Amino acid sequence: MESEESKLLNIHVTICDRPYRLKVRPEEEENVRKAARTIAEKIKELQNQFAGSDKQDYLAMLLLTTMVEQPGAHKETSASATSEFDSALDALNKQLQEALQV
Repeated sequence: MESEESKLLNIHVTICDRPYRLKVRPEEEENVRKAARTIAEKIKELQNQFAGSDKQDYLAMLLLTTMVEQPGAHKETSASATSEFDSALDALNKQLQEALQV
């Protein structure tokens, strides 16, 4: 019988020129990669708008913008979809925190 850990895929994503190794369930891989691409695109947009800031400034601006926009998005989704989205974000956040501690 396979353990939950053995079912995970090892993937690499890059955020702000830093590589992160993550372990994700196969069904989450596409969403994680898509999220990393979206982050890269939004960071690039911010770099074009606000020249001279460092990567951490761009990440902070992106996070703030995302959190401000999030309440409106929650109103448009069902409670179960919101809960599923929050769970996926929590899992991704945990994986990123673990990767940063390596």
